Amino acid sequence: MARISYANVDASADPELREYMEQARRFGTPRPETQAIRSHVPAVAKAFSRAWERIFRNGLVEHALKELCRVYVSKTIECSY
Repeated sequence: MARISYANVDASADPELREYMEQARRFGTPRPETQAIRSHVPAVAKAFSRAWERIFRNGLVEHALKELCRVYVSKTIECSY
């Protein structure tokens, strides 16, 4: 059973953090649940989100390669999802 709570980003006074959460909800990536966990430490959530924007959303990597990376990570951590 998971024991990590989700931060209430909607109640945050930080507009940047709220925007990253809204994007996660809108696009489904990165997962809103993981963003809510990262948001317990706003600096972590922001650093992750900025990198995500540069690499995945606005980067030059082709979609097929991104999917291959996702499969690799899932297999590496033995995720059956």
